[in-house]
Order: sequence, then C-alpha cells, then structure tokens
Amino acid sequence: MRVKLPAHARFSTICIHAGQEPDPSTGAIITPIFQTSTYVQEELGKHKGYEYARTQNPTRATLERNIAAIEGGKAASAFASGMAAIGAITSSLKSGDHVIVTDNTYGGTFRLFDKVLSRYQLAFSYVDTSQPELVERAMRPETRMLFVETPTNPVLRLTDIARVAEIAHGHGIRLVVDNTFASPCVQRPIEFGADMVMHSTTKYLNGHSDSVGGIVVAVRDDDIEWLKFVQNAAGAILSPFDSWLVLRGTKTLAVRMAQHNINGQAVAEFLASHPKVKSVVYPGLPAHPQHELAKRQMRGFGGMLSFDVGTFEAARQVCNRVRLMSLAESLGGVETLICHPASMTHASVPPERRAAIGLTESLVRISVGIEDPADLIDDLTQALA
Repeated sequence: MRVKLPAHARFSTICIHAGQEPDPSTGAIITPIFQTSTYVQEELGKHKGYEYARTQNPTRATLERNIAAIEGGKAASAFASGMAAIGAITSSLKSGDHVIVTDNTYGGTFRLFDKVLSRYQLAFSYVDTSQPELVERAMRPETRMLFVETPTNPVLRLTDIARVAEIAHGHGIRLVVDNTFASPCVQRPIEFGADMVMHSTTKYLNGHSDSVGGIVVAVRDDDIEWLKFVQNAAGAILSPFDSWLVLRGTKTLAVRMAQHNINGQAVAEFLASHPKVKSVVYPGLPAHPQHELAKRQMRGFGGMLSFDVGTFEAARQVCNRVRLMSLAESLGGVETLICHPASMTHASVPPERRAAIGLTESLVRISVGIEDPADLIDDLTQALA
C-alpha cells in the first residue's frame, strides 16, 4: 500500500513521510540502504534512472526529497559534511565576487572563507547582520551573496531574515541562511525569503551524534541545477548509510525538538538565576536583546545556549567538573554537550575577532539534550558549586 501525504500535511507528518514510500520490491516501510557503487543497465542506453552512485543513489535521493519538503524548498542536495555543503554553495561564485557574511559565523565557515576561498580572489566582509543597516552599507557592485547564520554560534545573535532578504533581493543577490543552530522545526528561512538554506545534518537533523553530513535546500531552478552539477562533479556526496541515518533522524525531529525547547528554556532560566553566572545568552529569555524577533521568527527557542562565568579559569572548571554532560564539540544530539568555544569550536578565529563579537575566554556553550532537565540542572549545580 502506498502512503499518500495529505496536501496540507502538518510539520511532524511531513518529517515522517515526505519523499518516502514503502520499498516497491518488498514493501519495507523504511527506505533501504542502497550500498552500491554502480547499477546494471538493461542494454546500452537503457537503465532505471541510476548509472553511477556518485551521481545518483536512491537512499540519498529519498533524504533530499524529505528535507526539501521539511524546509519548504523545491529541491535539496546532500553532501559529505556541512562544510562541503557551504563549499558547493560558494562554488557558484567567480573571481572578483564579494560576499557579506555574519560576523559571528561558525569557526569552520570563517576558516573556509578566510584561508581557502580568499586565495581565489573572492572577497568577504564580516558584518553584524543583526543590524540591517550594516548589511545595506556593506553592499558593493560586485556583491553576489549574503551568507547569514542565525542564531549565531556561539553568542546566539539573531538576524531578521525577512528584512535582510528584502535588502539582498533589492540588490539582485542570493540570500543563504545557515539554519543548523535552529533546525527547520524551530525556524524555516525560506518562508522569510531565503534563496538557499543549508544545514550540517550532523546536528539536529540527524540528532544522534553518529553521522557527519550537510545539505542545501534551494528554491531557484538555476541554483538547484548548479548544486546537482557540483555534487556530481566535485563528488563530496553523502554516503547511502549516512543518508539512511539522517532519514532515521528526521522521523523524530519534531518530538526531539519539542524537548530540546523545553530543556533549553529550563537550563537557561536556572543559569540566569545563578550567582556565579555573569550572563546567559538564550533567545527564549526576555533579557535577550532580540527576544521579540525570536518570538516572531522562531517556533520555540531551541537547545543552544551560552553563559559567561567571568574568567577562563571558572569556565575551565565548569567544563571539567560536569559529570552527566559531555565535554565535546558538535551539537544537536539527544545527549547534552558542553564546550569552551574560544579553545574548541572557534579556535580558528583570531582572538581579536572573537573579542569583537563577544566570544570571551570565559564563555561556555551548552547543546542541551533531551535528558530530564532536573538532572541537567543538578549537574550544573555541582559543577558551579
């Protein structure tokens, strides 16, 4: 029996069913892992739509249809990592082109732009995109792309996506949004005018800390065509097994994110009331300078937060003293991770740039998992004691 998705299916239904059908040969309800490098052709020039696994794979194609539907885009292309996905997006640029980038962008994104792509005569301007007037001011005749991360990593600054989309399109350029930190359950940038949305599927989309990957969802036919071309030409594809793992993850995305939202809020409120915590950054707190924008643009506030304990030594002690939380890079898994961004996720960012965006040596970041929130608070209580 074929599963028919209702025309106006709600979000959690889309996560579970979009792009997927029972296997026609067996009726298996879960998409199989097509672990093959090539496909046998019936005769010369006659095949079943698949020729070579770098170009096409049924498991990967199912994931791409699924996430395109989840993000509300037209098509998606899956890559071997989030950085490979960003590399594919920027491969459409030419020598002399200029890109405006959120100043507090992920350290790996900054490294790719500053240390690799700048060697090919691409220019990058790092701007506080939470202030639209600065985006407008940074525009040049040669600007071709606005690359926004919102909320930012790790200081959780928000960009008004609809406003910067208006600015970008007014200048005839693409708006790309890195939606990894929020997930499409919390935020859907295409609804606000984004041309492309990318994710590190490693994070919330997979949700189980056992896969590395990336994906780009696009709405314009020329972008879709180019991304598919680069996917095949450069070959940084997501494997069949990793595609299957992320498909498993999207089936529980809505229920996981509901608990991430609850837990993130509870942990943020606890930290905000703790005498040893200097400040907490979480969009769900009324004290967040863009709390009202978060309420308009996001559905819940996610599981990511950062807090400042005043000194590097205090941050070091908190990171080393936690017992239930794990000291590790990455985010978005069911288990809670804690890290020190200045020496871990953002070590590749120069100290003066870190200071300019408020990424202090005393800042600690938590990816709040879906454990019982009381246990997470107990762990922080003893770590801060």
